[in-house]
Amino acid sequence: MTRPRIAIPVPSTDPEYSARAWQQYATAIEQSGGEAVEVPLGEPPAMTARLIAECQGVLLPGSPADVNPQKYGQEPVAECAPTDVARENVDELLLQDAHNMGKPILTICFGTQMLNVWRGGTLMQHLTGVVVNHKAGRMVPVAHIVTVAPDSLLGELVNDEEVPERDGALLLPVNSSHHQAIATAGDGLRVSARTPEDGVVEAIENTPDGLGGSFVLGVQWHPERTFDESAASRALFARFVAKAAAWVPRPTSPPAV
Repeated sequence: MTRPRIAIPVPSTDPEYSARAWQQYATAIEQSGGEAVEVPLGEPPAMTARLIAECQGVLLPGSPADVNPQKYGQEPVAECAPTDVARENVDELLLQDAHNMGKPILTICFGTQMLNVWRGGTLMQHLTGVVVNHKAGRMVPVAHIVTVAPDSLLGELVNDEEVPERDGALLLPVNSSHHQAIATAGDGLRVSARTPEDGVVEAIENTPDGLGGSFVLGVQWHPERTFDESAASRALFARFVAKAAAWVPRPTSPPAV
């Protein structure tokens, strides 16, 4: 069976960060049965479009940048990191292609914030007054737990012995490396996980009538970093790659007579 090709943009115009980070996403995809396809930044849009047209799924990774707040109607606050225009441009091309063609979409951290803003949602530019250390960083394998809605796509993926249920929610331990969060979910998106202590949104996904295909899921943590240790992380990538393998192009509309 052909391995589905998964488009993953270079995470950042910072080459040191990208060299360290991209391979982790690629390895998780490869070990889940897919083929990771690097999408460079700064290329002509037509070249990028040709590359992603040959892919069956899209993974938007993390980044040290922050999404340009003007895209959701705000001016940047002092704590807001600089934007990465090249990365944002590529992400938007990937999202447009995936939504038009119904391709599976998995987004992580910054990628999830990009998805939410692209769909008309807003962000909290800097988390203040929260009791959880959401900026714990990549050296902390478990920073906190998130409560996952059992009736969600994410809930289907993580419902195993690793994730106990309490008070009607699944408790999933996650890492954490973010200082921003989703404020309002974008069009056709629902919140499927939060941090119980402070209510910070930790995952979003398509509603049944949402845009694009049947698999659109964004998480705020980094499952690629815990792929070897976490069954839930492996399940997340496995379902995404399986959906990409099963994807078929949408039929084009016949020309008007």
